[in-house]
Amino acid sequence: MILSATNIFKSYGSLPILKGVDLTVDKGEIVTIVGASGAGKSTLLHIIGTLDKADKGELLINGEAIHTLSANALSAFRNEHIGFVFQFHHLLPEFTALENVCIPAFIKGEPKSKSEKRALELLDILGVTDRAHHKPSQLSGGEQQRVSVARALVNNPSIILADEPSGNLDSENAAALHQLFFHLRDTMNQTFIIVTHNEELANISDRTVHMRDGLIYS
Repeated sequence: MILSATNIFKSYGSLPILKGVDLTVDKGEIVTIVGASGAGKSTLLHIIGTLDKADKGELLINGEAIHTLSANALSAFRNEHIGFVFQFHHLLPEFTALENVCIPAFIKGEPKSKSEKRALELLDILGVTDRAHHKPSQLSGGEQQRVSVARALVNNPSIILADEPSGNLDSENAAALHQLFFHLRDTMNQTFIIVTHNEELANISDRTVHMRDGLIYS
């Protein structure tokens, strides 16, 4: 088991969002989280990704008790062990694709040569090596999202968390991105937790978790 979230509660002011969520995920599993808007999907993903903190509950990733880490330790853990892919790629416009992919590795303290070698390998796997020295404005939407996936992978994370990763893509590019996730699972044993409204992705995932009113029903 790579992830264990137990009895997770989260409120914003007097509004309860998560009401005692339990979720476990195994290494190499692709889990989709589905549900209506406001069900708590993105909040749960942000807590798993340590971008937000639960009011109550226990979160373990690779056996590490995340909820006990200091702020500095948490930042380092997040950068090294968790990759993020969002609906909008959030690439830095002033940097090339290669430079964008390298950023998490630079933050980790990896040498430039090692970081660029790893980044180029990932861009090759993702089919965008020829775009390595182009800036985001010179890339198509599908290419931008592939670069963001490479960035998420550069530190060999334990888990990749994706929030509506294909929500801004046309059907052809969305299908290609989904197949890419499964290729990465099969070749790298990569674990994915994906919040999505895309029924096709949910149907082909290893497991689908249904959320409603801050609770999991599956």
